[in-house]
Amino acid sequence: MPDADVPSDIEIIKRRKKDGIDIPLHKDVQARAVSTYLEYVRLIHNALPELDYEDIDLSTKFLGHSFSAPLIIDSMTGGTDEATTINGRLGELAEEYGLGMGLGSQRAGLKSEELASTYSIARRNAPNAFLIANIGGAQLARGLTIDEAKKIVKMIHANALVVHLNPLQELVQPEGEPRYKGVYAKIVELVKSMDVPVIVKEVGAGISREVAIRLETAGVSAINIAGAGGTSWAGVEKLRADMINEHKKARLGEIFWDWGLPTAASLIEARKAVKIPLVASGGLRNGLDIAKCIALGASMSAMAYPFLKAAAQSREALFEFAESVLTELRSAMFLVGAANVRSLASSRYILTGALAQEVSRT
Repeated sequence: MPDADVPSDIEIIKRRKKDGIDIPLHKDVQARAVSTYLEYVRLIHNALPELDYEDIDLSTKFLGHSFSAPLIIDSMTGGTDEATTINGRLGELAEEYGLGMGLGSQRAGLKSEELASTYSIARRNAPNAFLIANIGGAQLARGLTIDEAKKIVKMIHANALVVHLNPLQELVQPEGEPRYKGVYAKIVELVKSMDVPVIVKEVGAGISREVAIRLETAGVSAINIAGAGGTSWAGVEKLRADMINEHKKARLGEIFWDWGLPTAASLIEARKAVKIPLVASGGLRNGLDIAKCIALGASMSAMAYPFLKAAAQSREALFEFAESVLTELRSAMFLVGAANVRSLASSRYILTGALAQEVSRT
């Protein structure tokens, strides 16, 4: 007979997923000594834009799907009661605004219908939105099967599947298993076996040109570079390690808090290396950041923390934030004279400071 004081696997998952919401919302786990480098990207002001603000078209296409703007609500959460509310609100936003939406790692949803419902609420509230299912590279290496991946896609009737790569987080996480041997081969197998596009993303440490090339060779449909400069998941796991006196893990999290390629640097590096679509994420906080990423070569942008923060507050706060971001993006396009996303993608820009120096060395 199991010990009543020993938490079940489901309770352990719920607690870890809850920490993944609570710590970013209530503790300062943003990057400290590294930035996105987007501050070193200067779009060129056009004093003669020759267009009316209200005529600017934010719509775009990505992986064969139409979006009202080049913006995805990035993968965040699931597997805990709080996630049901948050994913429900995010689903409503994605549906009403025509945005894409990624779910948090869904392995928890394979454990029970209760946990699966914390993810599937997004599809119930967003019957027509582009939803992205989510599995971890480390879980693939540990034996998650193609059939299980297909169940994860079916759980939310997803339009695409993302494989998240988080070697740094696995290294620091108290429960983490930093075992990545065989992940590439499993990605290749997924690409051949899935009925939906496969995207690969980092979770805040960026994608180098070498990794981008390997992923393109593997046949993935797109890459989300998810660079450094936003939420530090090494920082999140460091604080979780502190809670249970895992001192070695906490020290790792402290040392590697700012590890990774800044978002703008990663985006430029990957864009030069591959031809497949890129999603820019990692510390994007406003519409101007999105505009800069599109100019640098991203097909889409994605945000997580700002949407999490607003969704946790209220539906009204979430929709107000989204409206502000789209207004900022449209304003940036007006100021560079870009009538649509394709025109924005060909806009001239100047690289300055540390980013210009880094690019000149590569």
